[in-house]
Amino acid sequence: MRRTAPMANAVGLLAGYALDRVLGDPSRWHPVAGFGQAAGALERRLYRPDRTAGTAFTALAVGGPVLLGAVAAAATRHRPVTRAVLVAAGTWTVLGGRTLRHEATVMGRTLRDGDLPAARRRLGHLCGRDPSTLGESELARATVESVAENTSDAVVAPLLWGAVAGLPGLLGYRAANTLDAMVGHRSTRYARFGTPAARLDDALNLVPSRLTGLLTIAVAPVAHGDRQRALQVWRRDRNDHPSPNAGQCEAAMAGALGVRLGGRNVYFGRSEVRPFLGDGPRPEARHLKRAARISGAVGLAAVGLAAAYPVTLGRLVGAVSRRALIGAVGRRGLVAAAGGRGLAGLARGVGAWRVSGR
Repeated sequence: MRRTAPMANAVGLLAGYALDRVLGDPSRWHPVAGFGQAAGALERRLYRPDRTAGTAFTALAVGGPVLLGAVAAAATRHRPVTRAVLVAAGTWTVLGGRTLRHEATVMGRTLRDGDLPAARRRLGHLCGRDPSTLGESELARATVESVAENTSDAVVAPLLWGAVAGLPGLLGYRAANTLDAMVGHRSTRYARFGTPAARLDDALNLVPSRLTGLLTIAVAPVAHGDRQRALQVWRRDRNDHPSPNAGQCEAAMAGALGVRLGGRNVYFGRSEVRPFLGDGPRPEARHLKRAARISGAVGLAAVGLAAAYPVTLGRLVGAVSRRALIGAVGRRGLVAAAGGRGLAGLARGVGAWRVSGR
């Protein structure tokens, strides 16, 4: 059974990715939207302008999906086909790669047609910036930055957590990322209440964002990018961004496309000035198709790594963890059983170790 469960997880990740690649997000009854409504109701009951309330809210809202995933994983540990189906459904639910690429393509086409009002309306599908005064270059920049960051958030990170932790990882990551989008931004209401959700999302994305940056560099040639230039920009600029994770993705994308990202971002009611990332011209409509192509290639590379992990490195990690657990239990049994005096106590301890460590 230890061999069939990792294989079921790997097959499920591949199938779920294929479903997202072909079908995209469900048009109706999206489970993530349902989770958002439930989290909103929980927020209204728990909200207070302090971090303690925010911590309780985050623990309950994320803990529920994790528990659900753990129960489903336990119930299917002897049913690999059912496990694979559940992992596939969960993966399809939490991924957003096709939708992300579609939005970038539509924005590029709209900008090429010169329809700025339609492009401004479209920007809300990608990010929360105020588009009312943005021209082509700023709309294109916002799209490239959103594609870069969300390639990690909506593709690489869920696949990585699904590979490492199966169903609980898939559902828990998407819950945490959704909470960050809901309450993790800087505003008067969420300045303290939303901090725990934002910190959790930052922690969960530390590895995926860096992997996204490296994969973006690796696949840069699919969009006529230069790997060496992408690597140079990533190493130089990735830590200039105020986010510990977004800069990893955006700097690599800027280098791959040969453009300059960053600058002043205007949100509804506030503005931020961010350091420049990359060299070259500001993004234009023609860069959006290339950004979408890079995002798709990164997703393909990520699902390959994710599917390989459960049946390769994941098995090794699991075996080491089991041996460490058995050893710890054995040592505790030895110490407890040797609590008697003299050789009799030692003999009892050795006997306990043999039984518990078998």
